Amino acid sequence: MPWIESLQSKADTMPYLNYDQIDAYFLSKTGAQATYPFDETTRVYKVLGMMFGLLAEDEDPLWINLKCDPDDALALRKQYPAITAGYHMNKRHWNSVLIDGSLPENLVKELIDHSYELVVNKMTRANQRKLAALQKGHLDGTSHLE
Repeated sequence: MPWIESLQSKADTMPYLNYDQIDAYFLSKTGAQATYPFDETTRVYKVLGMMFGLLAEDEDPLWINLKCDPDDALALRKQYPAITAGYHMNKRHWNSVLIDGSLPENLVKELIDHSYELVVNKMTRANQRKLAALQKGHLDGTSHLE
């Protein structure tokens, strides 16, 4: 869990992310797309059809669900009250992260990165190659991704 430990030293007081910043960060990930498969207020972020995040748009404060390594998930939940077992998700593999200002911006972004990386690492080699080609600019848009 070295990435968690490195965040402890960076945990300074920073303004928290708003909806537009969170949405933009999710969508900045290579191949990321947003959909509404459940309802009109639950925005789901996928890469090549695999979910790596969920944003509850109608909640105040906002909260997001993110995949997490099970051991890291437990450590994060112990360390941060704003991180809990994933709401309506597999509690072992998903965390809910409350965006209430108690977590530094860099921590939220690292958690999004971690979720994305977990999903990408579980993809087939063929999909990982598609994603790599997209990252290098060899594919024009996301129509080739599914």
